Amino acid sequence: MSEHKFPTEVIDLPSQGKVYPKDSPIAEGKIELKYMTTREEDILMSQNLIKKGVVIDKLLDSLIVTKGVKQADLILGDKNAVLVAARILAYGPEYSVEVTNPNDVEQKVQHTFDLSKCPFKELSDVDYSDNSFDYTTEIGKNKIKFKLLTGADEALIEKDLKQSAKYGYNSEISTRLRYTVTEVDGDSKPETITSFTQNMLARDSVALRNYIKNISPDIDMTSEIEIGGETVSVSIPLSVEFFWPQSI
Repeated sequence: MSEHKFPTEVIDLPSQGKVYPKDSPIAEGKIELKYMTTREEDILMSQNLIKKGVVIDKLLDSLIVTKGVKQADLILGDKNAVLVAARILAYGPEYSVEVTNPNDVEQKVQHTFDLSKCPFKELSDVDYSDNSFDYTTEIGKNKIKFKLLTGADEALIEKDLKQSAKYGYNSEISTRLRYTVTEVDGDSKPETITSFTQNMLARDSVALRNYIKNISPDIDMTSEIEIGGETVSVSIPLSVEFFWPQSI
């Protein structure tokens, strides 16, 4: 453990560090977090940060103590795992929240999840090095390269989507693909990628997005619980109580 003013823990990342450059501090698939203090609780309570939608990012940056690493550097699956680990270190693994039955939206139940039992997705049999992946679209037969998005990419996407919303249209799918695709048929020019992602065949778009989802390292936030006498699979909801437990 590194020397810090506050106690820390080294946690594993779902990606095992394989998507990062060899000289990255997290290339070994581990990251060091400090335990939350009142300083971080002050961040969580900042109305200014909440309104800007950056409160969780600021919190994670305050908790990550691995030198040279910010939450923006992490691919989204690793960021999710860090988020869960930070919550466990702060308030423990028990997370009590209201859950809706996916088969009957009128049926709700209060359930306590054990966050420490959320497993990592098993990595697919692909080459994760350099965060660059090859894919050929089924219908258009385009040979593309793509990357897994990071926190920094998400911030840029969010900015673009807000700008689009000002003009009254939603471009979330094409915008995300524009940041994800890095090359089309050997051409990496931005204008080529923009044109391709804005005019991609819907069937190819769905297939690509499903493929990306399947190979993306992540923490599994689904759980089976009993509601109304039946066992159902639910996604653990990241409600306001995730970092703002009712007890605080």
